[in-house]
Amino acid sequence: MTHRANSPEGEILHASGLLRSGKLVAFPTETVYGLGANALDGEAVQRIFDAKGRPQSSPIIVHVSSMKMVKLVAAEWPEQAEVLARAFWPGPLTLVLKKRPSVPDLVTAGLGTVGIRMPSHPVAVKLIEAAGVPIAAPSANRFTQLSPTTAEHVRRSLGDRVDYVLDGGPCAVGIESTVLSLAGGKAVHLRPGGVSRPQIEALIGPITLSTETPLQAHPSPGMHAQHYSPQTRLLLVHKGEVPDEGKGAYLQLRCRPAHPVQEPVQMPGHAEAYAAKLYQVLHYLDESKLDWIAVDTPEDVAEWEAVLDRLRRASWEEEPAYS
Repeated sequence: MTHRANSPEGEILHASGLLRSGKLVAFPTETVYGLGANALDGEAVQRIFDAKGRPQSSPIIVHVSSMKMVKLVAAEWPEQAEVLARAFWPGPLTLVLKKRPSVPDLVTAGLGTVGIRMPSHPVAVKLIEAAGVPIAAPSANRFTQLSPTTAEHVRRSLGDRVDYVLDGGPCAVGIESTVLSLAGGKAVHLRPGGVSRPQIEALIGPITLSTETPLQAHPSPGMHAQHYSPQTRLLLVHKGEVPDEGKGAYLQLRCRPAHPVQEPVQMPGHAEAYAAKLYQVLHYLDESKLDWIAVDTPEDVAEWEAVLDRLRRASWEEEPAYS
């Protein structure tokens, strides 16, 4: 069931009641749509894993609306967390901290840490406040598939696996949050996202890049080798060298395609604008019955780190596919 939540408070109140009763509610954030459950209710959180087909080795980010709610789930609040929260909360930054025992192990993949984020989307904020509980919410899609940036994307991916969908329009940031761990005494960058590494380092100094590929529990969501993938084969290419067989699309950034393509798409030259458009374009192309989607690979620099991460995990072949 989908409802647009631009104004009616009754819809948010109804959705919050569903959350408190153990149901699943999809809701918009500034990054992507989340599939939410009461983070303190293990049975409700299990329904997230069932609906998405998500492995229990992948932890779920907990969304909060206040510092009072942070204290329900985090066992500590270091000075670096305070600095970063003041700068980037509400917003697309997830902080991984030591968890309280009240947080079910299912939320954290059995780890002693929990990822916490305070979203800025007004519908998300009102929903969390009305529910009165922290909300565990990964992206509202089948596991490893494209993240949803509209309510329609949620409906196509999950159908009746979700009890209620709040429609707050398209997501502004368009890719998932940055994930930074502060749990081990040093800051570790686990996933690039809506807040860049240079922005973080400007406030707390150099941070460590995670190179870990765990065999069991992941310290952050989004660390699987293949993730954020369209059903259509996605290729990262250079110098416009697109395949010369089959029907395809080309996401152009700097270079024109070497051969004509069925669906040429000019992408923005600025990383933030590109990120905001990326999933929307890939969802559209996935419905176009193409043989492949070729992407003009962005430059490997800090500004494009989050976009490159999503593209590399979405591609079906190791980059570069063509060069």
